Amino acid sequence: MKKSILSFGMVMVTIIALLTSCSTPKDIAYFQDFNPGKSIIVQNPVEIKFRADDEILIQVSSGKQELDAQFSLSSGGSGGGGSRYTIDTEGCIRFPLLGKIHVAGLNRQELQEMIREQIMESGLIRDPIVTVDYSNLYVIVLGAAGAGRIQIDRDKFTILDAIGSGGDLNINGLRTNVKVIRESYGKKTVYEVNLCSAEDLYSSPVYYLQQNDVIYVEMNKKEKRNATVMGNSTVQPSFWMGLATFIVGALAWFK
Repeated sequence: MKKSILSFGMVMVTIIALLTSCSTPKDIAYFQDFNPGKSIIVQNPVEIKFRADDEILIQVSSGKQELDAQFSLSSGGSGGGGSRYTIDTEGCIRFPLLGKIHVAGLNRQELQEMIREQIMESGLIRDPIVTVDYSNLYVIVLGAAGAGRIQIDRDKFTILDAIGSGGDLNINGLRTNVKVIRESYGKKTVYEVNLCSAEDLYSSPVYYLQQNDVIYVEMNKKEKRNATVMGNSTVQPSFWMGLATFIVGALAWFK
């Protein structure tokens, strides 16, 4: 009887060891449903429009330095990077010679064209080139994607751009429910994105990010267990093999 109990116990120990050591994680790889030849419609880009407290760079160029200097905030001329403006609480900037301009709600191209038209209408420069660039627009990344501010450097800035800028997610990051927190008119909304599913990712309203979006990548269960007293010992094959051996020995003793 004892031999049969021991034999049964050894079989159970082997099965437990196999089950706990050979499983393959299914929540690591990106785009698992995006097979060759498949097409997915991407969510329409959400345009980045300027808001109060945004910093922007504006440069006016006519080919004549003395004319360009009129539209510079510095005495040395506009220079290669343009002049920096902070949008006030009313959504306006004060632009040289043109005065107070309302810019909130405009995208980069719209602002460029508006300033260009106002300069031409004023008769100051016949055919100016106006360039508007982002200065301090950013998204915030937290959790298993690292921590910090990622600068927005293009009009269509995606969640993949933000994550890629930090060198990809930590291997322990939970990819199936990445959270994006977005504020609009004083209201914060939380969205979830599954990076393992291309369908979910490309159809998400937060695939294209806006300034001040917060991306939070949660740690997976294994990493969370590391913060407990027992840690991950209860999911290790050695733990279960030891427990099974103890139970088998106890049964054999009492038989």
